[in-house]
Amino acid sequence: MKKILKIAFSYAAMMMLFVCCKQEYIPSVNKENANLLVVEGFLNSGQGATTIRLSRSVELTDTTQKKFELGAKVNVEGENGSSFALTGNTRGEYSIAQLPLLNNVKYRLHIKTVDGKEYASDFVPIKITPPIDSITWQRESEGVRLYVNTHDPQDATKYYQWEFEETWEFRSAYYSSLKYVRDNSNRITALVYRYPDHSVDTTIYKCWKTLNSTSIIIGSSENLSTDIIYLPFHFIEQGSEKLSVLYSINLKQYAVSHEKYLFLQKMKKNTEQTGSLFDPQPSQLSGNIHCLTDPNESVIGYIEITQEQTQRIFISYSQVSNWHYDPGCAQHEIDNQLDSIAKYGAELTPTYPTALDAFGGVVKFNAAIDVKCVDCRIGRTNQKPPFWP
Repeated sequence: MKKILKIAFSYAAMMMLFVCCKQEYIPSVNKENANLLVVEGFLNSGQGATTIRLSRSVELTDTTQKKFELGAKVNVEGENGSSFALTGNTRGEYSIAQLPLLNNVKYRLHIKTVDGKEYASDFVPIKITPPIDSITWQRESEGVRLYVNTHDPQDATKYYQWEFEETWEFRSAYYSSLKYVRDNSNRITALVYRYPDHSVDTTIYKCWKTLNSTSIIIGSSENLSTDIIYLPFHFIEQGSEKLSVLYSINLKQYAVSHEKYLFLQKMKKNTEQTGSLFDPQPSQLSGNIHCLTDPNESVIGYIEITQEQTQRIFISYSQVSNWHYDPGCAQHEIDNQLDSIAKYGAELTPTYPTALDAFGGVVKFNAAIDVKCVDCRIGRTNQKPPFWP
């Protein structure tokens, strides 16, 4: 018995020691690494626009999502003396519709911020990007996984980066032919049809949403005998609204140098894989952009010149078996009387009549609990994309 008590006491003591020793770890961060200029993007030597994004780094404890660098003067400069200006917007994006670059000339990015500081990337040659062979997808138990297939017959590329833009069609859970009339105090005064012919409002039934990729997607064939890539690059979770009707993804492919590939590897670890003591810890990012005004100031970014190769595919709901998209919508039946509406339906969104009187008047109607189940424009747009079938 004494032996059992001794073991129990030792176990309890160990648990107390473990609990008492556990405390929050707040890493010490060099504040000099905050507010560094961050340069994202590439110079497109092919057909299409070039967009460079400028922002500032923030501390780990800063809740600010993004600090855009506004009002800068951004130019692409060639060793032959040529210069092309990029135009900025309120999101820290600096763009030009087309860069008329020469294949035998090296170019760099030059930046002058509003505080008078100047930054420039190294002069770099143009890289040729092979086209995307195909985009394929596989149905898995947990969703749909997409793959990129590409190769370089010259075995010269070896290092790749991808970005994508995904767009999907969305349809509201319920049609709506009814709406409330409210006075200046937002009090409901009547229930009326949206249109004189009692038809449903199709402008709020069908919408689209577009998102850009946010993760760093890179791949390499350096350990292969041939420059062939077959790589998963995106995953759509089971039951996602993205595949509730029709889905499209536009993949963009870039050839990058070995140096930029290593830079992107470090950035991927720093931004996507930290979070515990067992994850890779942040490393110093050293790119090819420098502060000309103060050589000791660090800059985050790596600028190269490459072609943008793109390919788009569509996946429809009918192609994916047992998708089981559930919008989670519900509606209630309400009497068309002002006191009943005020009590049960004031915060709901009318959809359609469920009972009419002898003269066609609405006696009862359904109303959705969540307006998003009726009006698809919330968080989306009802403007059909030009590439949509």
